[in-house]
Amino acid sequence: MVLPGGSEHTAPDDLRQLSAHQATRVTLRGADGELAALDTGPAAGGTVLLVAGFTGSKEDFAPLLTPLADAGLRAVAIDQRGQYESPGPDDPAQYSVESLAQDVLAVLGNLREESTGPLHLLGHSFGGIVCRAAVLADPAAVDSLTLLGSGPARLTGPRVELLDHLAPLLAAGGVQLVSDTLDELAMTDPRHQAIPEPTRAFLTARFLRNTAAGLQGMADAMLAEPDRVAELAATGLPVLVAHGVADDAWTPAAQEDMAGRLGARHRVIERAVHSPAIENPDRTLEVLLDFWASVGPRQPRLGDAAEAVR
Repeated sequence: MVLPGGSEHTAPDDLRQLSAHQATRVTLRGADGELAALDTGPAAGGTVLLVAGFTGSKEDFAPLLTPLADAGLRAVAIDQRGQYESPGPDDPAQYSVESLAQDVLAVLGNLREESTGPLHLLGHSFGGIVCRAAVLADPAAVDSLTLLGSGPARLTGPRVELLDHLAPLLAAGGVQLVSDTLDELAMTDPRHQAIPEPTRAFLTARFLRNTAAGLQGMADAMLAEPDRVAELAATGLPVLVAHGVADDAWTPAAQEDMAGRLGARHRVIERAVHSPAIENPDRTLEVLLDFWASVGPRQPRLGDAAEAVR
């Protein structure tokens, strides 16, 4: 879940989602429509697909894009269906975790065909829940999974109160009323005041481009997600669990426990709350590159082996 905010540790003059990068705006095919993306282009070192969280977008990874390309990786960040520049259906039921996971798998399939190296998947917040579902649907689709500020099951804690008010606000005034309400709340938070005005304007403009059905459907999905940690552990896929030291969505303790149950690598990112990629991108990059360097080459899938025999 992405809301305006940050940390007392984040630099007040950084542009965050508006950080300059070398990626190109492209359109990719999802399972049932087009998805807006930022793509740094082919690279010999492998590919990383970055999936945004609730109310987020591909720009939530902006500070990482050029450094990942410089490290020899192709970085592809997407807006999920109904988010920002990706169109989406008007039915909230079409934003279930399973439906969103099919979009991720469709993109991964195309990237795998174009990739000459390992294929890594990263989901931020609710995007992590979606990416987990994609991996459970096809564990061979990727070579690793990173859960960034994501949790083991449905969202709990103070942010749930905001989601509980979502449906009546949408019914009363649509996305505009929800945006206005969030802006009023954010103005009482000194962390929000530390964000440069151009970035704050972008966050508002971006939020207004979310579909009402997408906001409701994703919120419903986030509040109903079961604990699927054991299923993910059973896949044997290399997993990294990383989060800000002061994460205020899923608690750091819950994420640490999830990492233990997964047998996953666990990293805490200092000077970050719920969005380490924009709050402390330098350390986030270090954590990610270290993990991906530890992931060995994938084993050929049965389909790959059959094709090689031919």
